[in-house]
Amino acid sequence: MIRVRSCLPEDEKAVFALARDFATSFPVDHLRFSESFSQVLSSTGMCLVVAQSSDAIIGYVLGTVHPTFYANGHVAWVEEVMVKESFRKKGVGRLLMGSFENWAKSRDCRIIALATRRAAEFYKSLGYAESATYFRKVIPDAQSSASDIR
Repeated sequence: MIRVRSCLPEDEKAVFALARDFATSFPVDHLRFSESFSQVLSSTGMCLVVAQSSDAIIGYVLGTVHPTFYANGHVAWVEEVMVKESFRKKGVGRLLMGSFENWAKSRDCRIIALATRRAAEFYKSLGYAESATYFRKVIPDAQSSASDIR
């Protein structure tokens, strides 16, 4: 049986392992992960929910909510959804997204949005539609920026 629940501080190690497997663009640094993990858990504007099977964390969804002008209210943004590979295509992602959608509704969000490169069909199966093109700019950290200036 799979249970979806709010993430707890003691889940950090398991979520870190999943996040490390999720990341394809950047290696996940444990120290920075730990700092972010604490900030996420203490923020009322962020949602971190885990899927648990027996005693193991097998997935998570991380998202945020923020006010907007264009949507006439709040927008929820899904940052990351990760399911352990051996549990994919078994409804775990659907459970995680359903939990996030309920969280977003409880915060009066008008839209739930996300960017994806590899899971478009999954989100379409949940009723999401393509809407925009995603752009990004990587900002170097302060230390590498300072050394580049010299």
